Amino acid sequence: MKRREFITLLGGAAAAWPLAVRAQQVARSPIPSIGFLSSRAPNTEAHLVAAFLQGLKDQGYVEGRNVTVEYSWAEGRYEQLPALAADLVRRQVAVLVTAGGAQAAQAAKAATASIPIVFATGDDPVKLGLVASLNQPGGNATGVAVFVTSLLPKRLQLLRELIPTASTIALLMNPAGPAADTQLVEVQGAARTLGVRLDVVNSSTAAEIDQAFTVLVQRRPDALMLGADPFFQVRRDQLVALAARHAIPTMYEWRESSMLAV
Repeated sequence: MKRREFITLLGGAAAAWPLAVRAQQVARSPIPSIGFLSSRAPNTEAHLVAAFLQGLKDQGYVEGRNVTVEYSWAEGRYEQLPALAADLVRRQVAVLVTAGGAQAAQAAKAATASIPIVFATGDDPVKLGLVASLNQPGGNATGVAVFVTSLLPKRLQLLRELIPTASTIALLMNPAGPAADTQLVEVQGAARTLGVRLDVVNSSTAAEIDQAFTVLVQRRPDALMLGADPFFQVRRDQLVALAARHAIPTMYEWRESSMLAV
């Protein structure tokens, strides 16, 4: 090889070397990972996950290409949320996204004070201890609050308007659910205002839902309303089927359940 050709080759290699090193660094560095923690189940969350992934795509993040998503599902078993949140933290995810109510968000908040948390909850995030205030969240958590629990009295009012002859309305509650006590107090107050009798039936498991409908058939309320609880969303197929089988007019929390009832 001639001297001039050798110098040219060496210069080209020297120029290409930093690019090769950077390419190796990019290849070796893992793509960011998002931890997705939900108290619900994959089958009831599919449309929401699809919307979440579309939102990421709109911002330039495509699952499997430049971002990964680690999914953890409690499937209505709230006691599993702390362990699931801790596992996502151990995996060193870049951000934690929670769905399915307050307890998933609270589990994430308890698991880390440094990883950013984006939550969705149906209750007041200040009251839940997730943020310091609505306009200045502070800490490592922020998100969306839709205040569905505070809409329970309004749902009772709408149910009474739909069935004006109703004198007894049953309320199915999960006593282990988020803000169950608060929900019950608010609905009882609304029932007194409307002049209807509220018949409370509790369920925290699939078997207890079956038992609750056995009780409801015996008591024969004029209508049924479900408390705001992710567990009931996980069991919505069971609930819709039982309400239809026993012909009990029912008001659900989310439109997905009502669509199944059609």
